[in-house]
Amino acid sequence: MKNRSLSLIAVGAAGLLALSGCASAEAAVVGDGNKDQKDITIAVFNGWDEGVAVSELWKAILDEKGYNAELEYADVAPVYSGLSTGDYDLNMDVWMPETHASYVKEYGDDIVDLGAWNEESRLTIAVNEDAPIDSLAGLAANADKFDNTIVGIEPGAGLTLATTDRVIPTYGLEDMEYQTSSTAAMLTELTTATKAGENIVVTLWEPHWAYGSLPIKTLEDPEGTLDNTEALHSYAKADFAKDFPQATKWIKGFEMDLDKLYSLEKAMFVDYDGQDYEPIVAKWISENQEYVDSLTSK
Repeated sequence: MKNRSLSLIAVGAAGLLALSGCASAEAAVVGDGNKDQKDITIAVFNGWDEGVAVSELWKAILDEKGYNAELEYADVAPVYSGLSTGDYDLNMDVWMPETHASYVKEYGDDIVDLGAWNEESRLTIAVNEDAPIDSLAGLAANADKFDNTIVGIEPGAGLTLATTDRVIPTYGLEDMEYQTSSTAAMLTELTTATKAGENIVVTLWEPHWAYGSLPIKTLEDPEGTLDNTEALHSYAKADFAKDFPQATKWIKGFEMDLDKLYSLEKAMFVDYDGQDYEPIVAKWISENQEYVDSLTSK
């Protein structure tokens, strides 16, 4: 009995030492003068292609600089929750001042804005290029030409709420069926309809690769229901600057115009049919080396 007790005490002491060692161990740093933590997790919204593109680009940049960057895909709400608890370090696809306003309001005390990298974005309602209308004002009278259907994205998206609360009542579209499911499903229907020469109306946004690869146009919005130009921001966990002081400077200085973004999206999502983006991004970087080098020159 005595030996068993001594053994348990020894095991317990060893466990405490192990826990103490873990608690005191410091996170690995990048090195070569860079004191940032080596491991960095970038959260990416499922189905938000501009965020996928920019996150893949920064993963490549950070990995080349000595970081161990990991991308983790999740829906919008879990990403904000994960940023607020520090489970994720960074997200680069926050739409403000409107689309993600409710999330920023809810989690704002526990996340930090690292600034906008693009200020040319906007929510849109799009149709096939040869559709018989050019304005939302004409959609109700021509609803039958679009199978009386508006194809949307995720039910909880800011674009979905804006369409429900402002676009539909303003233009008298209550008799049209507003289908919401996912961005992927919307894009599948949009691609299929345009290839078949059929009319279709969808909720969309700019920047999006569909504008560069499919024959579509944005419907005019004379009542300004979607007028606000959005900015794309990077948001991080509250103590991001403490753990990643150098990366914080880079991300705060990051800018990417629509031409550059569309070029990257086209390479990843239009010219390439696959999921292994690493070689695609590497090739794009080599073709835009001066621009990419400038992102970490400060």
